[in-house]
Formats: sequence, structure tokens, C-alpha cells
Amino acid sequence: MEVSFGVPADLNAWMELVRRVRGNFPGLETEEALAEHRQTVLKFMLKKQALCIKARGEILGVLLFSRSRNMICCLAVAPEHRRRGAASALLDAALAELDSRRDVTVSTFREGDPKGTAPRALYVKFGFRPDALTEEFGYPNQVFVLRR
Repeated sequence: MEVSFGVPADLNAWMELVRRVRGNFPGLETEEALAEHRQTVLKFMLKKQALCIKARGEILGVLLFSRSRNMICCLAVAPEHRRRGAASALLDAALAELDSRRDVTVSTFREGDPKGTAPRALYVKFGFRPDALTEEFGYPNQVFVLRR
């Protein structure tokens, strides 16, 4: 699986994937929210902070990260391509882009939330540990931290 930086030409295919999985991402329920997210993705692409995995023109997985905040912002994989290493490949590539001298954070679902089983297991596998309980877009989350 080859990870590459997302570029503006990928934006429509990227958003097709986001539209398909948006039920797993609080804050993307409305068309207005999707339009705002599209602009966010474009900004991340232009800063080379957007990674994706593609096959035959289709985007199978995406990840947004912030160098300034040393943070994983969003990670999604198409349902039919899960459990095949795409999320691990994306996370590996993002961690290589982030500052190895600073802790890395990510916000994900809380323990007990069925949406969080796979993401929490992935982050733990990479050495992230549960930290503060938070809320994003009115949804209960938990910060995970990879201590460096």
C-alpha cells in the first residue's frame, strides 16, 4: 500500500470517501459541514498535511495531520478496505512527518463507544495512551497521546 500526499486533483475522490464514512465523524452531518470540511481538506493539502492511499483512481484511506500542533486530525478508511493495513500505513507515514521530539496527540472515541473499538486499538498498537476526556462537535471523545 503506497501512501502519498493528497493534492487538489484528489479533492473530489477524497470527499467521496468522506461522504461515505461521515456517520463515523461527528460534525459532518450536514451539507454545510461537508462543504466546510472540503475547504479544510484543501488547506491541509496545500500545506502537505494530507495523506491518502489510492488504487485505480479511488481513494481508499485518508489522514489529515497538523505539524504545528503535532497532531493526527482525521483518519478514515473505506469500509471494504479496512483490516488490510491501510490505517497503519497512513499512521506510519503521518508519524514520520511529525516532530519526533514532541508528543503526538489524537482525539478519538471514548472507551465503550462501538465506533471507537478499531481506532482505539490502532492507536494503542502504535504506543498512544488514553489521556483527557473531551467533547468535539457535541460528541464525547478522548485524547490519546504518544509520548516522545
